[in-house]
Amino acid sequence: MASNAPRPNKAERTASAREQARKVYEQQQAASKRKSLFLKLGVVVAVVVIIAVIATIIVQNNKGSFPDAGPAPAHGNQYGGYTLTADGLAETPAATVDKNQIPEAGTSADGKKLPAGLKAAKKGEAVHVVVYADMSCPICKQFEAQYGDDLTKMSKDGDIELEYRIATFLDRTSPTNYSSRAANAVACVADSKPEAFNDYLTALFEQQPEEGSEGLPNAKLAEIAEQSGAGDISSCADGTKFRPWAQFVNTTFNQYEVGGTPAVYVNGKEWDMQSQDLKQLLDEAVAANK
Repeated sequence: MASNAPRPNKAERTASAREQARKVYEQQQAASKRKSLFLKLGVVVAVVVIIAVIATIIVQNNKGSFPDAGPAPAHGNQYGGYTLTADGLAETPAATVDKNQIPEAGTSADGKKLPAGLKAAKKGEAVHVVVYADMSCPICKQFEAQYGDDLTKMSKDGDIELEYRIATFLDRTSPTNYSSRAANAVACVADSKPEAFNDYLTALFEQQPEEGSEGLPNAKLAEIAEQSGAGDISSCADGTKFRPWAQFVNTTFNQYEVGGTPAVYVNGKEWDMQSQDLKQLLDEAVAANK
């Protein structure tokens, strides 16, 4: 049956064709924009992935797994400590440490564990002082500001035998394991420039980063070492040579149940920071040993 609808004239057919062409063009443009957007998003995602991979590699290098055993730095003793003398750090024989082979703990009169290597000085001997510290510990920074000069002077005068053991338990507060990286840098200085050890330790505490931050980068740790008279330790600070040593010291800290930092032991007994002034305690101990 024939349709009675009027047939479009030429002008109407032309307008309709133009409308169809416009719609096709718009569809093509929209498709092109979607393709461009997807391409840009793909590039952004790829860049983000690359950045994430790089960041992961960096973090793994900072926080990664290290051998259980490794060399002790020169001037590092079998208990994980550095002993200050009037001329720098005390000499120690070359050694390898292993976090699975910790020297046996001592025991206090009340049955509490004590770190190995503590001793009570005899008459005429320098008072034996052991300090556990963590380079990320804010209270350690306060401790050094209050007592650091006294400890250094008494050590140089021969009144005390001062030993520092650098724990790293506050790695848990830093996304880059700053405590361990700083402990590694401290070991680098002890190994290569022992006469700069005390100045470097002091400078690191003075420039201690905020708790929970990424901490000072390795390049800054090396810069502070150079400013402290330790020379160039950049390759050592960037490396992991003494990370097993840092692990060993922290394992002693944990196994001896030290608990927190600063922890100070004077002539084999733990200092009670809540009730005793350390300088007064040391003066009394020195006087008693003369």
